[in-house]
Amino acid sequence: MAHFTINQKMTDSDSLPSFDLTLDGETVTTIYGDNDMQTALVDALRTKSKMPVFDQQEGLYHRLTVGDNVGFFHKWFNCKVPLPEVFVLFELQNCLKKPLHRCTDSEIRRVYFAKYLMSGITPTVFREPLHGVDIKTIQTFITLLEKFKERHIPVLILVANMEHALLLGDVAYKLQQSGIHPIELEEDEVQPDETSFQAPASANLFKVPAKVDDKVILFDPLEIDYIESQDGKAMMVINDASYPMESTLSEIEKKLEVYGFYRCHRSYIVNLQKVREIITWSKNTYSLRMDNKSQSTIPLSRTKIQDIQEKFSLR
Repeated sequence: MAHFTINQKMTDSDSLPSFDLTLDGETVTTIYGDNDMQTALVDALRTKSKMPVFDQQEGLYHRLTVGDNVGFFHKWFNCKVPLPEVFVLFELQNCLKKPLHRCTDSEIRRVYFAKYLMSGITPTVFREPLHGVDIKTIQTFITLLEKFKERHIPVLILVANMEHALLLGDVAYKLQQSGIHPIELEEDEVQPDETSFQAPASANLFKVPAKVDDKVILFDPLEIDYIESQDGKAMMVINDASYPMESTLSEIEKKLEVYGFYRCHRSYIVNLQKVREIITWSKNTYSLRMDNKSQSTIPLSRTKIQDIQEKFSLR
C-alpha cells in the first residue's frame, strides 16, 4: 500500500503548528482550514517536499479547444486510459470543439481534473477543487477520487468549506494554530440530552435566539436553512449569512424537531422544508441540496439515507 507522511520537519514554521499526518492509498484525506493556513501548508509542501499542489494555477492552453487541450496532455503524459473514455469520465464530450476561453468555470475545472488524472503524479494534493463549480463538476471530481483510490494513490485535499471536507474525505481534519484535529464523520455516537431540553408543546411563539455583537436577534424557525457545528458551538445559516448560537446541536435538535428539522449528520441539522434535492455522489456518499441562494450542499450520513427517504415518502 502506498503511503506518504507529512512530518513535523515539513510543517515547522511560524505560520503552521507542527504535526505528523500519514496518507495512504486507500482513503482520501481532507484538511479544513482558512486561506492563510492553506497557503502556509501549500508553501511548506512545495518547498520542503517538492510536492506539486493542484490549485488550477498551472497552465492550460486557452486558445485551444477542450478536445485539443485534453488530447495534448493525453500524449504528453503517455496516458493509458483511452482518450474517448477521458472525455466521458469528465463530462467533456459535449464541449470538445469549444475554445477554452469561451468555456464556463466548471467546464475549465473539468479539463483540469482530466489533466490531473492523466498526469499520474503520486501522491496527489488538491487545493479548493470544488470552489465555485456546478453539481456536474462536483460529481466528476468524486469520480476522479474513486479512480485514485483504485490506483492506491494517496490523496490530500485542502478546503475552506466544512461541507466539502465532509463530502470528499474518508478522513477529515481541522487545521488551526492549536494543531490539527480529527473531524468526526459519523453521528451514531451522539445522543441528545433529552432530559435537559424538550420540544415545544406547540409551534406558537417560539423563536431561536442568536447573539450578534451586543444584541440578541430572534429568528422564526422557518427562516433557518440549516444549522452547523463549528468548534462545539452551533451556527445558524439564513440566506447564506451565519449567526452564532449559545446552544450546541444536541441541545437545539429536540426543540426544532417539531418544526421539521432533521439531524442529517453529526455536524448538521437541516430544515427539511428547504431541501430541494437528495444527491447520490457514490455508493456511500450523499448530500442534501438546499433551496437557498447558494444552493448549499449539506452532507448526509450514509446511515441516514433510508430514514430521510422515508420522511420524503420515497420508499
